[in-house]
Amino acid sequence: MQAHIVPFPVSLRSQALQVLCMADPGAKVLATHALFEAMQTGCTALDPSACLEPEAGARLPGRPARPELIAPTAVPHRSPFTAEGLAALLHAVTHIEFNAINLALDAVWRFAYMPAEYYADWMRVAHEEATHFGLLREHLQSLDHDYGDFPAHDGLWEMCVKTQHDVTARMALVPRTLEARGLDATPPMQARLRKVGTPAALRAVEILDVILRDEVGHVAVGNHWYGWLCEQQGFQPVSHYRQLARLHCAPRLKPPFNDAARRAAGFTQQELEALHSG
Repeated sequence: MQAHIVPFPVSLRSQALQVLCMADPGAKVLATHALFEAMQTGCTALDPSACLEPEAGARLPGRPARPELIAPTAVPHRSPFTAEGLAALLHAVTHIEFNAINLALDAVWRFAYMPAEYYADWMRVAHEEATHFGLLREHLQSLDHDYGDFPAHDGLWEMCVKTQHDVTARMALVPRTLEARGLDATPPMQARLRKVGTPAALRAVEILDVILRDEVGHVAVGNHWYGWLCEQQGFQPVSHYRQLARLHCAPRLKPPFNDAARRAAGFTQQELEALHSG
């Protein structure tokens, strides 16, 4: 399968929108990597002032017909101590990473008038999320399953839609809130998989090590640009975050929290204290 990338010069933001609209996961992964490589080698042009729109009839995001999307409360809970349950757990993480590709690409194309470094940061995130998805999908296929075999929910993209008109809200509530939950959830998940102890479960632990390492950097990108935007607009980050969370009905975060990973991702002590106080 080969991704089609327009020859030099490629408009980074418009091409990110085209990749976002791709429905086939494999093609989207290849196109994301190719666009990142084009950016790295100076084969992209950036017009941060361009006001872009999806083509008529384009679906945002592009996604395959499966998995079936259901309410978060309706997603079945299965034990990873069974083969089917382990595959379902891996599928849930694979779905998160597919959504994460879309979220990063959306951050690239949607928001105009940001510094060039902003677009480079989010294109790198999209590239790394595509790598994560590839690792997880390959492992899922080794268990005789594939992406789409289990139902999933759409919570990450729903917040993306809620924050589509406000880049500050997007930075606050997607990378710093929903994606940061991965920093908290991954170590307990790995501990459970170590208890399962099968080669498949231990391979999943290894993949999650890669994901956790990279996700610290992704949340740090969100923290950096949220802080930058607050400074530009004269907002106090902690109080403005509370306001945005209420406005957009963000989920209330509950412990346990991975304070070490959150500090590494740029959360301040004041922000951590606010998190723990609810």
